[in-house]
Amino acid sequence: MKHILTIATLALTLSCFSLSVNTAKAQTSTSTYQPGVTQEGATYFLPKTAIRIAVTVEKTVYTPGDFAPYAERFLRLNNVSTQPSTTYRIVSVKQTAIGVRDTSKAYSVKFNNKTSAINLALADDGVILAVNAQPVPLILPTPFQPAQKPATVNPRQFMNEEILAAGSTAKMAQLTAQEIYDLRDSRSQLIKGQADFMPKDGEQLKMMLSQIDRQDQALTSLFAGTTVRDTTEELFIVRPGEELQKLPLFRFSKRFGLVDADDLSGTPFYINIQNLTQLPASDAEQGAKKKKAENGLYYNVAGKMQATILDGNTVVSKDEFPAAQFGYVELLSGDLFNKHYATKLWLNPVSGGIDRIEAEQPK
Repeated sequence: MKHILTIATLALTLSCFSLSVNTAKAQTSTSTYQPGVTQEGATYFLPKTAIRIAVTVEKTVYTPGDFAPYAERFLRLNNVSTQPSTTYRIVSVKQTAIGVRDTSKAYSVKFNNKTSAINLALADDGVILAVNAQPVPLILPTPFQPAQKPATVNPRQFMNEEILAAGSTAKMAQLTAQEIYDLRDSRSQLIKGQADFMPKDGEQLKMMLSQIDRQDQALTSLFAGTTVRDTTEELFIVRPGEELQKLPLFRFSKRFGLVDADDLSGTPFYINIQNLTQLPASDAEQGAKKKKAENGLYYNVAGKMQATILDGNTVVSKDEFPAAQFGYVELLSGDLFNKHYATKLWLNPVSGGIDRIEAEQPK
């Protein structure tokens, strides 16, 4: 969701507000300063690059069947557990870069009747997206959608009268096993074309085989048990302000899934942030000081970072992203926005850098 702020007139004198921010250990303090139109003009923020981490976890629930103790005796099924269990595993860990507003980079656009009107496109959190242009729609990660669970089947609905009338569990298990073998024999006869009542066409054959398989699976589950899998996604947002070494991200237990940070039943997962920026810091600082008193529009010259997620010492995921916080702020000349130009500007919502600029030369 975005909104457009239309500023009637603009003097391209932009002043930076000093806001307290602590980015150590990826913790950022919030500010009550609000972007938008003020009495003097308008205010916008530049973004900081955060990392969105999506952890997909699969939960497996095993429920033993009523005839589990007889699984090996009657169906030759080995290692069938008679105890219920719940286990978890991590299916995937994916990282993407997102932009969040940097409260240490708030700038004000002041009004002046001598300049032409412009439009500022701001995101809902006040981050500037475009000038005199519609911002490019942000491509967000595809929302997680769990797979549809199959309908549960009650195996007892496939028991015949003889099975239900049996006087003991052992006898019921024996008769159920015999019914399973009969179903499998019928299936084999249909496939070979040797059944007493053969279907008229291929579609009818397909339906008959499907019904036999459904009954076989339901009755076999009384011996082998049932296994139900469910997949969920957990999201973590890291806002690094500096390089990080083994910052705890979450803990994971095969028995309990994602657990609290102080729960020692889970093994810790960490994240490392490495600054890969090759920009000369001294030149960047001198450039910022030189431009401080000039007029124009502020934007980020982003650096680069590498994010590595570890399971103990084992690398699970490693990616490189632009990093606004590891670069520096530059000033785009205010001359581009005077009444002689029709300048359009698009800024990257993740890094705050210039994606595209269009300006007509004065005649």
